[in-house]
Amino acid sequence: MQKPPQQVDFALKETSPNIGAGAITGDKLSCTYDLVEQMQYLYVRVVKAKDLPAKDVTGSCDPYVEVKLGNYKGITKHFEKKSNPQWNQCFAFSKERIQASTLEVLVKDKDVVIDDLIGRVIFELNDIPKRVPPDSPLAPQWYRLEDRKGDKAKGELMLAVWMGTQADEAFPDAWHSDAAAVGPDGVANIRSKVYLSPKLWYLRVNVIEAQDLQPSDKSRYPEVFIKATLGNQALRTRTSQSKSINPMWNEDLMFVVAEPFEEPLILTVEDRVGSNKDEQLGKCLIPLQIVQRRLDHKPVNAKWFNLERYIMVDGEQKKETKFASRIHLRICLDGGYHVLDESTHYSSDLRPTAKQLWRPSIGILELGVISAVGLMPMKTKDGRQTTDAYCVAKYGQKWVRTRTIVDSSTPRWNEQYTWEVFDPCTVITIGVFDNGHIHGDKGGGGKDSRIGKVRIRLSTLETDRVYTHSYPLLVLHSSGMKKMGEVQLAVRFTCSSLINMLHMYSHPLLPKMHYIHPLSVIQLDSLRHQAMQIVSMRLSRAEPPLRKEVVEYMLDVDSHMFSMRRSKANFFRIMGVLSGLIAVGKWFDQICNWKNPLTTVLIHILFIILVLYPELILPTVFLYLFLIGIWNFRWRPRHPPHMDIRLSHADAVHPDELDEEFDTFPTSRPSDIVRMRYDRLRSIAGRVQTVVGDLATQGERFQSLLSWRDPRASTLFVTFCLIAAIVLYVTPFQVVALLIGIYMLRHPRFRHKLPSVPLNFFRRLPARSDSML
Repeated sequence: MQKPPQQVDFALKETSPNIGAGAITGDKLSCTYDLVEQMQYLYVRVVKAKDLPAKDVTGSCDPYVEVKLGNYKGITKHFEKKSNPQWNQCFAFSKERIQASTLEVLVKDKDVVIDDLIGRVIFELNDIPKRVPPDSPLAPQWYRLEDRKGDKAKGELMLAVWMGTQADEAFPDAWHSDAAAVGPDGVANIRSKVYLSPKLWYLRVNVIEAQDLQPSDKSRYPEVFIKATLGNQALRTRTSQSKSINPMWNEDLMFVVAEPFEEPLILTVEDRVGSNKDEQLGKCLIPLQIVQRRLDHKPVNAKWFNLERYIMVDGEQKKETKFASRIHLRICLDGGYHVLDESTHYSSDLRPTAKQLWRPSIGILELGVISAVGLMPMKTKDGRQTTDAYCVAKYGQKWVRTRTIVDSSTPRWNEQYTWEVFDPCTVITIGVFDNGHIHGDKGGGGKDSRIGKVRIRLSTLETDRVYTHSYPLLVLHSSGMKKMGEVQLAVRFTCSSLINMLHMYSHPLLPKMHYIHPLSVIQLDSLRHQAMQIVSMRLSRAEPPLRKEVVEYMLDVDSHMFSMRRSKANFFRIMGVLSGLIAVGKWFDQICNWKNPLTTVLIHILFIILVLYPELILPTVFLYLFLIGIWNFRWRPRHPPHMDIRLSHADAVHPDELDEEFDTFPTSRPSDIVRMRYDRLRSIAGRVQTVVGDLATQGERFQSLLSWRDPRASTLFVTFCLIAAIVLYVTPFQVVALLIGIYMLRHPRFRHKLPSVPLNFFRRLPARSDSML
């Protein structure tokens, strides 16, 4: 009998790793590196050699060093014809995998047939000293080389050998024994590194006017516009309304630029001479280094810039000297904005560009990337499936990348990183990727495949508490939702000033320039896209590169694309928010219908008290909210949020909707599928259109009460308003409120199922829907 398929566990799991946080121990490591498990390593730093003897027939020496520990062997680069080489290379051997009792460091001479041994140094593992940071690094020493018989050989080798942990500063740049299969071309691609996003600015170009333009055709009115280009960003103004040689615009163009500024701003004045033909009337290059930087909304001084024009003389392009056209600009780098380079829903940084405007930090965020379990195989190598996993974490301008653990579905990184926190309402993103470049870029390596990511909002964390959880790594593929494994993290948010942190909740989320001079939604979307492109391009040029596909996945580049699944998820999120109001409405309906007579009587008493003593209304409301909050405190979340497949509607999504979500833009699907999806979208849009029309109808009915569109209805309403004004003037408000409340709460035997008179009157009012085509 076949067993039913096992339910994949998508839940967050609390773990108890063997970390130093909270433990009482005398080890120095637990004070500064306490969110990860200690991993012991044997470090060998090969510095240099001197007086090496010649071994070749030619009388020269091509030395290299081989560090051997049992079955593990690390090799330095070799030098040609050098008897005093300098390597300064470090090797790290995991203590868990050490099976030998001695360490051999051999100096060899590179040869065509077989490499000759120049000499060696042997260490007993029991005699190797232990070093724990913050101890200073161990000073390297000179060791006399010995031959295989143990006799003194010619030449000396400078070494430092010690036992340490992953907290050692030699750890990131060391050659690791668990990556022995990685060649020298790929070693740089597997090391842990810290990256910084480039400093981004908004460049505001206010195009005011141009003067003395010289169009080639003097008989027609020029239709002039300005085209601005900066790198791969290009914007243009509208065509000037003043069709003359002195056009005016007074229009703002916004760009994203990154320090260091590499490319100038190029402005060209162009005249639309035909349907698809533009004539260039002048050109201006402005280096960004000379552009003024402003920190507030005060306007900068406008400047005139001379335009240049080039003409063809004897087949060569030459600058025209008798040319006096110029352009009037107000140009500045806006440092008062925060340049959005990630989705506003989970931003990790909200500070303005200008450092002078930064507030002091409110705390420290510490992240321990411990391990992963059950990672799915991501590629096939030598006929077997394998995964070479590494983690990337992004918070603020700082990106961190762990080392790559080669060929393991259960990698153990145990690396810890720290960030300054300036706002608690921010999110840290941690992604896990498969390294497709461990054999170097020349080995035909593909892209780094995404395994999954986790987001943690800092405001959901209690201060000074260590959260140790195993997060599911979930990725939505075109074939459906897949759990790619689990990543185990330790997170701690330490607050340096509770008063400052609580005070942050009263500040606006974004810098004040976003509210004084707000940018449009379309502008922000375009600028965010440009910022993402700049960040991904700059980080992909680092060494080792943080690849474009990694940066784009971390920054959620495609989050703005249409998805039927996301649309459904957002609709049900709205329904979830409104469910509280719907529940209150149902409860009030039960009160009105006397489902529970005792409760209804108590509500009557409470209502009468509040009407007679209206000063108790607001205190009662706030006291009720206080009691609800205290009651809910018992069931407060004990763990950080994680990716929820139910909330995302990823557990039961239709295959065609997934195929549409993973389609390219513009589409690459056959015309019949596109037609079917278009028709489906039209039917959904038709329903939305009907709802919007109904809302407009209700609003227009309110307007028609006093518009005399229906003279009889307006007469009735105006007469009612006059009578109501007189009655309310002579009747105390408490009596009116009491009568209305008792009428609303009347017993069902005094009710009938037909709609009320006011509702009947309202539904009969005219709307403008009958004027619609």
